[in-house]
Amino acid sequence: MSAVPDEKLGRLLVDLAGIADDAAHVVAHGRDAYLADDPTGRLLRNAGERIVIKVSTAVEKLPAEYKDARPDVEWTKIQRMRNLIAHHYDKVQADFVWATLVRRVPDLARRLRGQDEGDGAPSS
Repeated sequence: MSAVPDEKLGRLLVDLAGIADDAAHVVAHGRDAYLADDPTGRLLRNAGERIVIKVSTAVEKLPAEYKDARPDVEWTKIQRMRNLIAHHYDKVQADFVWATLVRRVPDLARRLRGQDEGDGAPSS
């Protein structure tokens, strides 16, 4: 189970790390900018929603065995949030997406990186 991931899995994990970096970039603008009722706020919220969709799309492509070996990750919730944003955009709460960008996306990236890269990085 701790063997080097195959090429496709490796690419997906690299993609997820890049998406997490994008989330960090959006978060770096700050909550007030994200929630602002102006063009910048709308752009940041659109970017945040797209990031969540991209996370879910990458997660969906992960092999079942990979996800099954990590039952502590809330795979179903990730997919449900994607469906909410993609199909019910009018019901999306900006604060909820913000919290996802601040906490859940970086946490997911840390957990997957810590479990699969074997680089000795702390997994806290």
